[in-house]
Amino acid sequence: MHKTDVAIIGGGIIGLATAYQLMQRFSKLRSVILEKENQPALHQTGHNSGVLHSGIYYKPGSLKAINCREGKKAMEAFCSKEGIDYDICGKVIVAITESELPALENIYKRGQDNGIKCKVIDRERLHELEPHAAGIKAIHVNEAGIVNYKQVCQRLVDLITEKDDNKILFSAKVLAMHRDNGRVILNSKAGDIDARFVVNCAGLHSDRVTGLSGQKPEVKIIPFRGEYYELKPSAHNLCRNLVYPVPDPSFPFLGVHFTRMIDGSVECGPNAVLAFSREGYKKYQVNVADLFESLTYPGFIKLSAKYWRIGAGEMWRSVSKAAFVKALRRLIPQIESSDLIAAPAGIRAQAISPKGMMVDDFLIQETEFVVNVCNAPSPAATASLNIGKHIVELLSKRF
Repeated sequence: MHKTDVAIIGGGIIGLATAYQLMQRFSKLRSVILEKENQPALHQTGHNSGVLHSGIYYKPGSLKAINCREGKKAMEAFCSKEGIDYDICGKVIVAITESELPALENIYKRGQDNGIKCKVIDRERLHELEPHAAGIKAIHVNEAGIVNYKQVCQRLVDLITEKDDNKILFSAKVLAMHRDNGRVILNSKAGDIDARFVVNCAGLHSDRVTGLSGQKPEVKIIPFRGEYYELKPSAHNLCRNLVYPVPDPSFPFLGVHFTRMIDGSVECGPNAVLAFSREGYKKYQVNVADLFESLTYPGFIKLSAKYWRIGAGEMWRSVSKAAFVKALRRLIPQIESSDLIAAPAGIRAQAISPKGMMVDDFLIQETEFVVNVCNAPSPAATASLNIGKHIVELLSKRF
C-alpha cells in the first residue's frame, strides 16, 4: 500500500494544477494522482477548444469571474515561464440583429465590471478585424487568447513528477474509499493508497466519486456532447481569430462559434446535445447505465421540459450538416458545406440540480478529509491554476 499526504483523483488539468500548486506551497508534502486512463488529460481537458477566456460573460464577484481573471494571468505567466506557445489574439462577440443589441450591451457592462479590456465597435471596425464576419455591432475583447492545454498538462506532469515523492498512477480507477484510523484508504485498479486527505477532481465522474467519499452529491453530472466541424485549409481565410455570437440568454450555452487554434486550424461549433454515455464522444455511442441515470434523474426531466424546443434544434443540427452550416452562416455568411470537415467532439460535464437548474458556477463540497470538486465548468481550463491554488488553500486549513 502506497502512503501519501494528498491523493488526487483525476489527471485532467484541474487535478494536475492542484498537485502543482500543492508542491509550490508545501514542498515537503507528498501527492499521488490517480488517473483511470492510461494518459493524462484524455477527456474534458483533451477535447478543450484551447481558448484563454477573458471572463467577460461571468457575473461580477462570482467564483467563475474571480478564478477566470486571476487564472488567466497565472496561465499566461506559466506558459511564458515554461516556453509554451500562446497567443493573445483577441475575439469579437457579434450582434447580428437589432434585437441582440441589449444583450450585447449587458455583456459589455459585465466586461467593464470585471475589469476586462474590451470595447464596443461598429460594423466598419468589425470588418477590419474579421472581414468575413456578419454583424451590425460587436464587442472586441482584446485580451482573449488561445493555447494548447494538452501541452500545459504535459508540462505540469513533468514538473510534478520531478519530485520523487510525487506519483501519477495511470489505469488507476478508484473503486472505493473508506476511513481508517484518521486516514483515507482508496482502493484503485492500480492498488491501494493510504492518504491523509483526498481531492476529487474526477470531472465527468465527480458526482459518483463524491458518493464514494461518503457525501451525498448536491448535483448530478449530465453529459452533453459538443460536436464540431473544422474549416478546410482553403477556407482558413474566412476566420482570423475568434468569432462568437451574442449568447441566447434563455439557454446556458454560448452557441456555435469560430475558434482559431494555436496550430492554425479553425474549429466551428459546438452544438449541445445529450450524450448517451458520460464518455460518448461518438454520436451513437451508448452506455445503458449512464443513459438510464440521465433520463430518470428528476433534474434532467425538469430541464428537458423547460428547454425541449431549444434541445430539439440542437439535436437537429447534430443530424443535419445543412442545419449546422445555416447556424454558422449567421456569423460568417460565406461558409459553404464543402468548406467543413467533421472534427472530434467533446463532452461537457454539466452539473444539474434536482430542481432542474444548470449549475453555472464552481461547486465544491467538503468533508473533514475530502475536498470534492463537484462542478468545474468553463472557463475551468483557463482558471485551472487559480482553482488549484484555491483547493490547496482549503486543504491548508487541515494541515
